[in-house]
Amino acid sequence: MRAAPWIAVGAAVAIGTAVFTAPTGAAAAARVAPPAAPAEHGTQVAVLSGGCFWGMEGLFEHVKGVTGVISGYAGGARGTATYEQVSTEKTGHAETIRVTYDPARISYGQLLQIYFYAAHDPTQVNGQYPDEGPSYRSAIWPQNAQQRATAAAYIAALNKAHAFDKPLATRIENGTFYPAERYHQDFMRNHPQHPYIQAWDVPRLKKFKAAFPGFYAG
Repeated sequence: MRAAPWIAVGAAVAIGTAVFTAPTGAAAAARVAPPAAPAEHGTQVAVLSGGCFWGMEGLFEHVKGVTGVISGYAGGARGTATYEQVSTEKTGHAETIRVTYDPARISYGQLLQIYFYAAHDPTQVNGQYPDEGPSYRSAIWPQNAQQRATAAAYIAALNKAHAFDKPLATRIENGTFYPAERYHQDFMRNHPQHPYIQAWDVPRLKKFKAAFPGFYAG
């Protein structure tokens, strides 16, 4: 379990002593283009899970064309959508982000390309690096039929290209998104020196910037 924001720095370092490294073969994922899809119009929403929502939110806040990111939970009931309950790993929820974006500047497929390549390791099952449990699973929550088709086609393309050293563990799921507690929102921006952020999330942000400089917003 990730160190909570109120845990002492020493305890957080003990939880995250290793530093993020890219999954083997991940560089190939950046070269597999997302599938073509019909143009979207007006503000759109993407809902994604990929481990701790602190880093996922922080990374997508730096994507050009993204107009807002909210951390939250998806996959379980409204009544169990709290950090304390989700942390029991018994609610069915995954830590999740809700991304609003301008499709005139970035497509849903391009968001998925960043998600698969830089935001997390999509080959890990029910966990991301120091965090273990189904609340840290890799999952996509399509908001319409076209998003579902795009996500399924892209997963198939990445697996066919052997873009990673293992098949993707990412699941396409159904569920309602519930915002997380206020202290989780903008966590990376508000706590840039937090040891968990420094060990696991800053390297992902640098990886994204290096691979997709045209989409990086400082």
